Amino acid sequence: MTALVETVYEKKMLIPDKAAVIYKDRQVSYRELYDKAAAMASVLNHCGIQSGDKVILEAVSRPEYFVAYLAVQMLRAVTVPVDRGAKGEITQYIQDVTEAAAYICNGKKRGICKIEFTYQELETLSMTEAAFTPQMSTGMEVVEIIFTTGSTGKPKGAMHTISAISASMYNTKNGIGIQQEDIILVPLPLNHSFSLRVVRAAFLCGASIVLQNSAVSIKETADNIDRYHCTGMISVNTVMDFFFLHTDEETVSRIFGQLRYIEFSAGALSAVMRKKLPKLLSNTEIHNTWGSSETGGCIFLNVSKETDKLTSLGKPIHTVEVALIDENGKALCNTGRQYVGKLALRGEMRMIGYCSNKKDTEKTIRDGWVVMNDLVWQDSDGYLYMIGRADDMINVGGEKVAPKEIEDIILDSGLISECAVIGVPDENGVTGEMPVLYYKGKNRADADEIRAYLSRRLPNYKIPKKYIAITAIPKNAMGKTDRKSLKDMYCEENSFPNKCVENILTRRSIRKFLDKEVPEELISVLLKCGAAAPSGKNLKTRRFTVIPSRTEIESFKELVKTAAERNGILMNGFDNPALLILISNDRRNADGVQDVSCSAENIMLAASSFGLGSVWLNPLMTICDDSEIRSRLNEYQIPKSHIVWSMLAIGWPAIPGVKPEERGNEIYIVGGGKVGRKVL
Repeated sequence: MTALVETVYEKKMLIPDKAAVIYKDRQVSYRELYDKAAAMASVLNHCGIQSGDKVILEAVSRPEYFVAYLAVQMLRAVTVPVDRGAKGEITQYIQDVTEAAAYICNGKKRGICKIEFTYQELETLSMTEAAFTPQMSTGMEVVEIIFTTGSTGKPKGAMHTISAISASMYNTKNGIGIQQEDIILVPLPLNHSFSLRVVRAAFLCGASIVLQNSAVSIKETADNIDRYHCTGMISVNTVMDFFFLHTDEETVSRIFGQLRYIEFSAGALSAVMRKKLPKLLSNTEIHNTWGSSETGGCIFLNVSKETDKLTSLGKPIHTVEVALIDENGKALCNTGRQYVGKLALRGEMRMIGYCSNKKDTEKTIRDGWVVMNDLVWQDSDGYLYMIGRADDMINVGGEKVAPKEIEDIILDSGLISECAVIGVPDENGVTGEMPVLYYKGKNRADADEIRAYLSRRLPNYKIPKKYIAITAIPKNAMGKTDRKSLKDMYCEENSFPNKCVENILTRRSIRKFLDKEVPEELISVLLKCGAAAPSGKNLKTRRFTVIPSRTEIESFKELVKTAAERNGILMNGFDNPALLILISNDRRNADGVQDVSCSAENIMLAASSFGLGSVWLNPLMTICDDSEIRSRLNEYQIPKSHIVWSMLAIGWPAIPGVKPEERGNEIYIVGGGKVGRKVL
């Protein structure tokens, strides 16, 4: 029996009717959670899942995820959580690395494992099953593989034993002070170590968790906190930035001021927020935790109370040892700003290595220490201070420049709301690399104003040489700055002076949008661009149906989502677009889908040129003749002879898009009796 199974069983016996997991109108008690998991474990066992088998789980923010999660660990099998929207390339890579025996998904099956179930199928099969009885386990059995976000390369799978998971649970419980009475809002991805360790710690304490799909939904966040009387919440810096950007301080205070605490992790809480939040939320404790996929949460700071250490990461909890490793691999014995080293940690909470990755395991684990890529220094009181990631350091003529230092100074000025500094090759070939600043403007600051501000505070070699305004700084799923995407973007934008080509190469799919309308004249331009697309035989039988009402969009979205699930079709989500554009074509037109594709691409490229975001969703092309869907299409006056080949969600981006997967495209050059092949 694993640590998590044991703790949930204990709560089943002590507080059986208390809510363990809450999602919308559903509440699953500790008794139900354990019993449902035991029945599901029986189903999986009958299908051949055994101790040590790897099981990939799509991390959906619903109770059934934790039922399946617990069921897998009851079998002493290994849970491998993946993002609910993980691309096929990533999922296949994780399968290749882990050799997983089973895949449990929310929607469409991937065909990558011998055993595959949807959560709904497993729940149905479990209804008539007798409960599985978990067996005792040893502390050194691997029960979890947590994959890193992979923003700087392929993700790595950190393997954790029962003892490590148990230690991590207690570290989070004690580091934050979680209590049995707590009701904790968890709006972040559940495949990430931050969310998982908090949920485990909540179960350890007998607290309740409230699941939420989107961290940047103001209404849903406010409703959940009010409705369930939440006392705690987990968050990341970018989420709080979003709330301040899209509402006022009074609203922020009203929403979050009723919480006992908020824990921030997955990247340090910004200096601006560390000053602002304790003043605004005087009755709410603000905690900042340093953690990683390899170690769980280890370093804690109560921002509200430890005001004299406001800029630090905090201190390691007493069960964790910390050391600083210099460039020669030796531990630093001194304290102070001038003694900077890589952060190394030791304790029961650490991983035992990376799955199927001996090279990175040997590089990271040295003499029992997990050596991270974070550069830090330590003061005489034992508090740690972040300099930045070693991989992010910029080498300017032999001088090391930390992007975080520049970013903190700029943000403290109030001139801009968001920024990121990257290192790129020096165009003049003098200094090797040069700093480049990407920024999102809040006021009327321009590059000259920012440069002048920095010149008074930094030596010349640290001052960025280029200043690039951008609609949003790219982030990964946990809100960390994705510097790799920025570097890719910089290379692309500086490779093609032609703006049209640049627009094509840099357009990204956007799925989350701001509460901001698209002007009618701009909608008109987009539709003109769509209508200007070529049409086979010049038939022009396309129809463009525009839905500009958010209420109607949400209603239609739920209708399509339900129909898609009913028909076994995968529908990726989108949040809060200003408008939908449905593009349909007469099914008797043999070129119908090609005509619509050209129109859709024209509209999306035009939208991108104006700073708008868009995403193409295509489940309707398969299910538009579903009776409920067709009934709504009739209301929209879309002819029954038409197939809706494309549904475009369009609006102002709330977060940046993700670069498309680089696979599958090939070029064949034919001529001279030879066929040359080039993979893009």
